Amino acid sequence: MDKIKMTTPLVEMDGDEMTRILWGEIKQELLEPFVELKTEYYDLGLPEREKTKDQVTVDSAEATKKYGVAVKCATITPNAQRVEEYKLSEMWKSPNGTIRAILDGTVFRAPIMVKGISPVVKNWKKPITIARHAYGDVYKNSEFQPKGPGKAELVFTAADGTEKRQTIFDFQGPGVLQGQYNTDESISSFARSCFQYAIDTKQDLWFATKDTISKQYDHRFKDIFQEIFDAEYKDKFDALGIEYFYTLIDDAVARVIRSEGGFIWACKNYDGDVMSDMVSTAFGSLAMMTSVLVSPEGNYEYEAAHGTVTRHYYKYLKGEETSTNPMATIFAWTGALRKRGELDGIPALGEFAGKLEEACVAVIEGGTMTKDLAGLWEGKSPAKAVTSVAFLKAIRGELEKRL
Repeated sequence: MDKIKMTTPLVEMDGDEMTRILWGEIKQELLEPFVELKTEYYDLGLPEREKTKDQVTVDSAEATKKYGVAVKCATITPNAQRVEEYKLSEMWKSPNGTIRAILDGTVFRAPIMVKGISPVVKNWKKPITIARHAYGDVYKNSEFQPKGPGKAELVFTAADGTEKRQTIFDFQGPGVLQGQYNTDESISSFARSCFQYAIDTKQDLWFATKDTISKQYDHRFKDIFQEIFDAEYKDKFDALGIEYFYTLIDDAVARVIRSEGGFIWACKNYDGDVMSDMVSTAFGSLAMMTSVLVSPEGNYEYEAAHGTVTRHYYKYLKGEETSTNPMATIFAWTGALRKRGELDGIPALGEFAGKLEEACVAVIEGGTMTKDLAGLWEGKSPAKAVTSVAFLKAIRGELEKRL
């Protein structure tokens, strides 16, 4: 068959460690034989971020604004150990956090469900989509450690020079201190993205904060959501027979566990970070979670929801075979190709993406999978745990049947 041609590039963001290895193998085995890939490439591997003083991350986000669709590999967010390991000049911030801040988008994450692997929460019958606010809060905080007694204050200096002060705490000894922020503009974008996504997918939308404790910060989120819903979306929700539901975050967790799924759960930045991992793990594996960042301007960045699989990478460096699950990374590529085809009027791209996803699911449902899924397998035939390379080749075989 002739390769599918692209007209507009995807922004391609390469990453780190084992996922970087898989990235190349996925392109070689499943994409390049069938699609004339057209990408604008950015290396977000930690050595390149160090070399460019993290400018490459900013450049990749700006390119996403230009071209509208990006696909991203998992990347390292360095801690003290990584600073030493990679001889970094400073502890560079999370690339995902930087990109999210520049795009001011909302992250939507949903599990990839396959027959033969049941969720740990047995009453979950349908996917639960996590909508994570991707701006501000603890990911853009300012913090330090007071070394002794002193008064910590929150100070706001208005444009006219007037100050408003509030005591945070009178320290009697060493401790830690943190300040964080958000904006009405970003919270409003978050709300509209969630309401529109609920309408597009015809699902109920749940939202939760801790406004009883955070009576101004979290309450502002609650108020903005309600104001926008009442003014712009209530009639549309009513017409579709879907619901917007607000509750406290601890009540939401209890309700989610008791639910059957099939809804969107909107979370503040940190809540979404934690709860998306909980939901994905309960559905089967972190490697079975799709993730897309959607900006208010209609830009899309698709990525795997998991990390760089460091343990497998060290085995790979020793020449050992690994059984690393590539599903989320494959689905990042299919999501990006589908959206690129949709925006550019190339239906063949979307059709190819759909067939590749079907092939991935078919291989697992046929009993062939990576080791992380084999332990969860409940199918009638025994699970066959294979290496990453063998898994990709099995998908290639299924894909060719469908083309």
